[in-house]
Amino acid sequence: MSVRTPGPRNPYPRLKGRAVARGFTLIELIMVIVILGVLAVYAAPRMFNAGDFNARGFRDETMSLLRFAQKTAIAQRRTVCVALNAGGVALTMDTTPADGACDTAVVLPNTPRGGSGLAGSVAAFNYTPEGRTNQAAAVTITIPSTTNITVEAVTGYVHN
Repeated sequence: MSVRTPGPRNPYPRLKGRAVARGFTLIELIMVIVILGVLAVYAAPRMFNAGDFNARGFRDETMSLLRFAQKTAIAQRRTVCVALNAGGVALTMDTTPADGACDTAVVLPNTPRGGSGLAGSVAAFNYTPEGRTNQAAAVTITIPSTTNITVEAVTGYVHN
């Protein structure tokens, strides 16, 4: 005599003998489509706006050039002149301290891409061989669609 052991219990007794359907319900699929639609309306325009990314890149590039100018002034023990214009920053160095003129272009590690809309509280300033600026107050540089850049007068520190 054989003893019959019960098999696994059918969680869907009404579907006896039929295959159990697995997958997503129509409501779940519609909710996913609605959520994707909301993200497309609000998130996609912000993610794919190249103007904001270019402005941020221009700001970061400008900050890097200003820091490079300060480090060059300290390392070379020379005055580095910074000229601010709408398209970016120009760096020159005083190679003969006796005349006080910045007449040699600073060799940059790479070519800046530049941008537009840069405006400073001064048109030009200098980094001294000690790394300070020649200004009495901090220099503020504005680029549209980004945060301002500040160069501290006493220390030459560049920050947002």
